[in-house]
Amino acid sequence: MSRHVIVTGASRGIGAAIAQTFIDLGDAVVGLSRAGTAPEGCAMSLAVDVSNSEAVSEAVKAAIAAHGPVDVLVANAGITRDGLAMRMSDQQWREVLATNLDGAFYCARSVLSSMIRARRGRIVFISSISPFYGVPGQANYAAAKAGMVGLARSLAREVAGRAITVNVVAPGFIDTEMTADLGATSDDMTKLIPMGHVGTTADIAGVVGFLASNSAAYLTGQVIAVDGGLAMGL
Repeated sequence: MSRHVIVTGASRGIGAAIAQTFIDLGDAVVGLSRAGTAPEGCAMSLAVDVSNSEAVSEAVKAAIAAHGPVDVLVANAGITRDGLAMRMSDQQWREVLATNLDGAFYCARSVLSSMIRARRGRIVFISSISPFYGVPGQANYAAAKAGMVGLARSLAREVAGRAITVNVVAPGFIDTEMTADLGATSDDMTKLIPMGHVGTTADIAGVVGFLASNSAAYLTGQVIAVDGGLAMGL
């Protein structure tokens, strides 16, 4: 049976790969992004800034009106504004927290009523190994991504009785447009990965697909690192 799946940050990279995975499974995928673009085959594509709670609420309402109750939410939208903490501006801090953490909360809050009424659902937050590994220059990003873990585990406790699972995927160093410009830093990071190579967006999408499946029905409140062993033991 086709599911109603919402993916945020669906315009490129990990988000686009996740959206495509669900499209390939025959699901009705609604892609949300600032650009309003998403992979071909999405049932709907909406331009949404997830840091705006009202915009998120309206987008989810439109998606539900068109495709029924939300079965799966993948909160993937994220940005970086890197810089050493001693020089980080208030704006750099707030922009990252607003998109990466506030946005994840707004999206989850907007779909929960639908899932609770249906007594089923899957929520997957795309975090990072950054808060567990410690990456210089990413105090804002790491704080936001760590916050997603606390958010996920609190929500998992709240909704477990309604057959709704909430889990976190923590990507490591993944080959995306966001990491393409790192140059020599990319080579240095790759040397630290036990498996010896960077990950692909398909590596992340495959794990998300599993978490959204019936095979993961008894798995909730978990953090799954997909990182080639880089943050082993997080």
